[in-house]
Amino acid sequence: QVQLVESGGGLVQAGGSLRLSCAASGRTFSSYAMAWFRQAPGKEREFVSGISWSGGSTSYANSVKGRFTISRDNAKSSIYLQMNSLKPEDTAVYYCAGEGRVGGWGSSIFPDDYDYWGQGTQVTVSS
Repeated sequence: QVQLVESGGGLVQAGGSLRLSCAASGRTFSSYAMAWFRQAPGKEREFVSGISWSGGSTSYANSVKGRFTISRDNAKSSIYLQMNSLKPEDTAVYYCAGEGRVGGWGSSIFPDDYDYWGQGTQVTVSS
């Protein structure tokens, strides 16, 4: 049973920073690509950033490029999302997601391409 647990969300003023964490358990973490998605009220879940199984390849949505940084620590079975220069439009529930196949790139923007999901963590950016 794969489990993904996010943490680090909260309330921050515009221009501030937050660091999200996602701890994985239940499988060989280092073999699988991971990603962050977010979902704002009334909107569809959208891709934020992804990282390959090795951490050598990353991808970002245009809306967060240059502000957010994804990373992973395979020794700790964790991924992170450093979010800087936050904007009110970044307000959403942020979800950690894991691919189900070995050796992926974490570049798919489609939620259906990910087999495992965390429960989400709320990020609220005030103006």
